Amino acid sequence: MFDGLTERLTRTLRDLRGAGRLTEDNVKETLREVRMALIEADVALPVIRELIDHVRERAVGQEVLQSLTPGQTLVKIVHEELVRIMGAETVELNLNARPPVTILMAGLQGSGKTTTVAKLARMLKETRKKSVVVASGDVYRPAAIDQLKTLAGEIGVDFFPSDPNQDPVAIARAAADYASKHHKDVLIFDTAGRLHVDEAMMGEIQRLHAALEPTETLFVVDSMTGQDAANTAKAFNDALSLTGVVLTKTDGDARGGAALSVRHITGKPIKFMGVGEKTAALETFHPDRVASRILGMGDVLTLVEEVQRKVDQEQAAKLAKKITKGKGFDLEDFRDQLQQLGKMGGIMSIMDKLPGMSQVPEHVRNQVNDKEFKRIEAIINSMTPRERHHPDLIKGSRKRRIALGSGTQVQDVNRMLKQFAQMQKMMKTMQKGGMAKMLRGLKGRMPGMPF
Repeated sequence: MFDGLTERLTRTLRDLRGAGRLTEDNVKETLREVRMALIEADVALPVIRELIDHVRERAVGQEVLQSLTPGQTLVKIVHEELVRIMGAETVELNLNARPPVTILMAGLQGSGKTTTVAKLARMLKETRKKSVVVASGDVYRPAAIDQLKTLAGEIGVDFFPSDPNQDPVAIARAAADYASKHHKDVLIFDTAGRLHVDEAMMGEIQRLHAALEPTETLFVVDSMTGQDAANTAKAFNDALSLTGVVLTKTDGDARGGAALSVRHITGKPIKFMGVGEKTAALETFHPDRVASRILGMGDVLTLVEEVQRKVDQEQAAKLAKKITKGKGFDLEDFRDQLQQLGKMGGIMSIMDKLPGMSQVPEHVRNQVNDKEFKRIEAIINSMTPRERHHPDLIKGSRKRRIALGSGTQVQDVNRMLKQFAQMQKMMKTMQKGGMAKMLRGLKGRMPGMPF
């Protein structure tokens, strides 16, 4: 996420971290580089101008000049200004209204609106323990109604049926009536998207807004459109009075222009960001955490929350107990751990939140990818239960059979077994209480890790 901006900013600020003294000249040069990084990230020009002016004003003042570590202080100032631009505080959904609380979703076609409805419904169901019903008023694209019905079935929430021949406002009123009669906590209503902002679209969504009187009106926008995302959000806000914005596809956004522009231009908070295609890939937007990621500081808090929410704690406890009792770590355990990583959004999502990952060379980061983990899982699934528990049995003919069954090559099986042997060795080290030793060993392979 925001890889291009992160790399440029961390490279620019890295040399200042250990500086003993800051002068107006090196502050000026640093801010010139920061400005270029923001321009390349497609941040809106008024946002760039304000951020640079604020940083310069604070950087050349007494706050830095009296500091014992002025280089670090400048990095801190940039971080604080990024947070301020993105909204300073996390703004939660307002669910305190009389149920059913109605959430109206708006956005352009292709922004990921329908998928976001399902992601939000899943989040509310799993983390807030709310009963949710979803409905679609997108009568112009029948596939959207079918898509939402399918997604609702996958995540286990109610779907209110609608038909392309119906009027969207009639659907909205009927869905609200259904949610009320069935004592649902939340109704999420999906609206039609268009390829661009037009009068007919705005007129329809204003009628829907009047009919539903939603507590939350969220604008869903593709973050990869950069500052255009902020401009489109402003056009919708002028017509609808939005309560917040959802940025989608941030996992594929190397620039970050939308994240840094939306709040400033619309005055509305970013409430969520989509970080992948799966229905679990939605995160609450924390400006301070996103600013930390942009500056290569990682986001350990979000990572810890994901572990607590998405990892099977009972399964993890069983594995820990098994290892401490000296029963060993087998290939089934290895596969289970890979599946747990998948629940957390995959290894790339985790790496994105680790401090110092921006300092790891790109060719090293690219060697670790989720496709490789899927290949490993396929290889393990092609083994017999006995082979999984006793990897030493896997020799020539068995390797060929496993490779054939998993659609891989024998060398892939050999590589996986070597990786597993290294993991086994690591687990034995942990069993003997050698965690500190293991972490020191990892440090040489993972530059930037804080130990």
